[in-house]
Amino acid sequence: MTLICSNDRIIAYARHMMRTFSWRATPRGALRSVLALACLVVVASRLHAQAGPHLERRELTIPMRDNTTLVAVALVPVSSTTPLPILLVRTTFNASRDLAKDGYIFVAEDIRGRNRSGGTSITNRAPDDPRNVPGTNESTDAFDTIDWLVKNVPSNNGRVGVIGTSYSGWLDGLAAVGAHPALKAISPQAPSTETWLGDDFFHQGAFRQTRGVTDAAFIEGTNGLTTPDFDQYTFYHRIPPFDSLAKVTGASALPSWIGFRTHPTWDAYWQAKAMQRVLTTSTVPTLFVGGFSDEEDMPGAPLA
Repeated sequence: MTLICSNDRIIAYARHMMRTFSWRATPRGALRSVLALACLVVVASRLHAQAGPHLERRELTIPMRDNTTLVAVALVPVSSTTPLPILLVRTTFNASRDLAKDGYIFVAEDIRGRNRSGGTSITNRAPDDPRNVPGTNESTDAFDTIDWLVKNVPSNNGRVGVIGTSYSGWLDGLAAVGAHPALKAISPQAPSTETWLGDDFFHQGAFRQTRGVTDAAFIEGTNGLTTPDFDQYTFYHRIPPFDSLAKVTGASALPSWIGFRTHPTWDAYWQAKAMQRVLTTSTVPTLFVGGFSDEEDMPGAPLA
């Protein structure tokens, strides 16, 4: 495999991914991607240049309509003489580790219940999930975030784009549901759009045990899941009963695990989370990006 490590933005994103996922918490199937990014570490020193005096880092606390406060990080070019558009990423991973792209005011926001943001985290929160605070969901949170940003971040030109990959790609698509007038474009990339039919947790109904445990605990748990052994085959082999596995890992009480256990078929529970049923019409320019290398997220772009 030949990798070209010359693009600073790719380097920044690679470093973000490697720092976000611990080796213990990363499913074995995802190690290929992490190892493919490892060559970029040799030029990681360039990261410090991106945080130089031409960028001002601001921590934002953004109120939602139900008074829940979400935390975001903005990197603002201070040398620009003209107002700039805002490029927003809503993420479940960690907003403080994302880096700016040139030519934008770059904002990364932790969604509800993640890291320092308030509220409760629910994996692939359906718009009408009964556990939602009345009148709120990921789409309204995106709307409220955009509304606050264009009114409160200095030197922006009132135009916002939303971009995201994987889970953030799913959040990206939801930003276009009831879109804020300032939202001008979205680009969901390898989005997790159909979590039962052919995505992270089920493949045509076949439950993916390792991803179900790891992702549920990572997104909804306090500190994520760390298995006792790097050799996950050995770890899972020692705990064969399904219910015992959930109890040992602490996943049994998490909302998504309860969903896995109580909704094994493609019923209304999963259909309410399917992007092609939620984002039926987009009023903003939309670029879905997918490919054969996206593994479980391969159906994302075609389905959406």
